[in-house]
Amino acid sequence: MVGPGRPLFVLFGSSIVQFSYTAEGWGAILADIYARKADILLRGYAGWNSRRALQVLDKVFPKNEAMQPSLVIVYLGGNDSMLPHPSGLGPHVPLPEYIENMRKIATHLKSLSEKTRVIFLGAPPVNEEKIREFTGNKFDNLGRTNENCRKYAEALVELCHEMNIKSVNLWTALQKRDDWLTACFTDGIHLSSEGSKIVVQEILNVLKEAEWEPSLHWKCLPTEFSEDSTYDMVAVDGKTTINISETNFHWENEWE
Repeated sequence: MVGPGRPLFVLFGSSIVQFSYTAEGWGAILADIYARKADILLRGYAGWNSRRALQVLDKVFPKNEAMQPSLVIVYLGGNDSMLPHPSGLGPHVPLPEYIENMRKIATHLKSLSEKTRVIFLGAPPVNEEKIREFTGNKFDNLGRTNENCRKYAEALVELCHEMNIKSVNLWTALQKRDDWLTACFTDGIHLSSEGSKIVVQEILNVLKEAEWEPSLHWKCLPTEFSEDSTYDMVAVDGKTTINISETNFHWENEWE
């Protein structure tokens, strides 16, 4: 633990989370936006479904920790939605069980502290043709369909409404872009930088609109050590300095 203390955000879920720091991923973008404002911790496990996440929930989010996260963003569902394998093996989780697993995860996270906020991300769509192109014959019966992703995403959003939890339906959000099939994925499943930018904006929209006290939107959080200093860059007048603690000139997007 290092100081000073900042709000702690945890990203929890499967490969959409684990890979979120690569290829200009949404986790990396959030970490950049919240630099000097919040610490963003990655807890992503590629290939996992809601059953496996539930098994380690107490280890990842122990209730007896003195410092609890201010925000937990959870993505699970894409692997759960895969079609069942005849062997009984594989990541498939029936929809009713998936929803109950997510209910248990939500209940646990909400119990961590009065100030812990939760956002669930519903499964994004997939490009089935691109999946086949990318995997070749390696997974002949991959069993991942866009229609099943829709069912699991919509069911999760319904659960969130019921439990008063903030949510983002990624299945709907990504498809608002006309070229989503070609622009939003690296392999038909995982998100490209363009897909990640949509995820980031949807999360920021939730944070901006949420009536949480304190607000967790990046514009509402203080910037650490932002006071003026004689050690700042010297201005062109040669007499004053330029405080760049709030700078975002390196951003490709103007985030709201």
